[in-house]
Amino acid sequence: MKGCPYLAIWEFEIKADCRAQFEEVYGPDGAWAQLFRQSPDYLGTKLLCDLTRPGRYLTLDSWSSREAFHTFKQAHAAEYETLDKQCEGLTEGEAMVGEFEEAPAKSGR
Repeated sequence: MKGCPYLAIWEFEIKADCRAQFEEVYGPDGAWAQLFRQSPDYLGTKLLCDLTRPGRYLTLDSWSSREAFHTFKQAHAAEYETLDKQCEGLTEGEAMVGEFEEAPAKSGR
């Protein structure tokens, strides 16, 4: 669905001694959010911590559309890569969970 809000969801396993710094950098007002705010299509970030697995986090980056996110990443590739490299020391692993948008509502119920 064109124009549906889009979520890029990432999973991180962070180093035990880096929790505070990770939360600062990846949180809703952190360095990543500041980079993304250069785009009017960026809608915000949520940072979730796993209650049963300490050190496991999810980021949910909201954009106006998938195209807007990918266009931003392409236009800001150097800045994105630089910040990504600066953050490598905070994590033991990271993986993109996926790209999501809201499922269309069923009508006629």
